[in-house]
Amino acid sequence: MRALVIGPSLCYIPTMSRETILAKVKQATQGIADKAEYPSYDVSDLHSARRLEGTDLWEIFSRNFRAVNGKTMRSLAELVTFLQSTEQICGYCDPVLWDAVGKGLTEAGLTVETVYDRDQYDRYQFGITRATGAIAESGSLILDDDHTSDRLAALSPWTHIAVLIETSIHRTIPEAIVALGDAPNIIWATGPSKTADVEGILIEGVHGPGEQIALCLA
Repeated sequence: MRALVIGPSLCYIPTMSRETILAKVKQATQGIADKAEYPSYDVSDLHSARRLEGTDLWEIFSRNFRAVNGKTMRSLAELVTFLQSTEQICGYCDPVLWDAVGKGLTEAGLTVETVYDRDQYDRYQFGITRATGAIAESGSLILDDDHTSDRLAALSPWTHIAVLIETSIHRTIPEAIVALGDAPNIIWATGPSKTADVEGILIEGVHGPGEQIALCLA
């Protein structure tokens, strides 16, 4: 126990250390031996039938991803055209993706680095990293620390390009949850970053990429 001194007069407010608080929580919950079972439910009731219309997972994902202002691409040529047309000429690429993506961008005249210099984060206009997968139902990309070479490279540039393969697309959200790995940090990116905290006005690119691209190469 400690006391805080506030103002010219003494005012004693008891405070507890973190260890004391956790000990009290543990003591209070010791009597809870078993957790209640989850209620039974039909997983199909959790799906959005409208969002899942169709059979091609890439097409379903693309439709839902574009609905949240994401961009989908199937070729390196599409990416080159987009970056050149928006005058984004300097960026980062995961070294694993150099042969498939980075090399082609440099041949097109762009500056691409495979080491992300965090001291110069504002110099990078785009970042290219791997996606663990995608979710067709929600139009979400799955990014985790096991596959993301540099998390800041995926979050700080204005444009993030997530590279994935078509076989890594999950049809539904429950299927994606079942497939969660052991990565300490997992992000589901459903389009560009967004916020509507101020006056209910939707603004994109406030605390993350303003352009989110899903590039499917296989």
